[in-house]
Amino acid sequence: TLGAGQLARFTGLPWRSGGGSAANISDAQAAHETQFALWGSVLAGATVCIHAAGWLEGGLSVSYEKLITDIEALQTVAELCARTPGDEDSIGFEAIAEVQPGGHFFSAGHTMARYRTAFYEPLVADWSNFGNWTQAGSKSATERATGIWKRLLADFQPPASAAATASVLDEFIARRTEEGGAAPVS
Repeated sequence: TLGAGQLARFTGLPWRSGGGSAANISDAQAAHETQFALWGSVLAGATVCIHAAGWLEGGLSVSYEKLITDIEALQTVAELCARTPGDEDSIGFEAIAEVQPGGHFFSAGHTMARYRTAFYEPLVADWSNFGNWTQAGSKSATERATGIWKRLLADFQPPASAAATASVLDEFIARRTEEGGAAPVS
């Protein structure tokens, strides 16, 4: 991946990279393979990264749980790669002046105004201690990811244009089938 990135930059061409996994289930192997492929793509400067979420068995299957955990990994990478704002308000010069040597910034107005949104909040990762995690049901990352995708599907509202689009596609398929085109598999 890194070599391909160097060649693409040298020739001035766009190029794609991938982030899939050969693992058979959404486990540590799957996370490891996808995350290192993703970092290779990012570090090499890929124009686009395909297969970066949900892939298992080298693309032969997809896991909804892995899709959710991979989305979290992608969001984390995006946060890590985002530029740090350097404007006066973001740096917080007034907070630096407000806090005396040996003091802390926890109660500074600048901190209080930003602490809820200043850091990435993960989708799946559980940052609670063992006692709180146990009291909450001791759910694994896979179980938490399952809950997320099930909730997303349950809450999904198709866009208003979905029915019209489906109707147009149905008519197109019927016409092409009649004209001799291959009928869809499903």
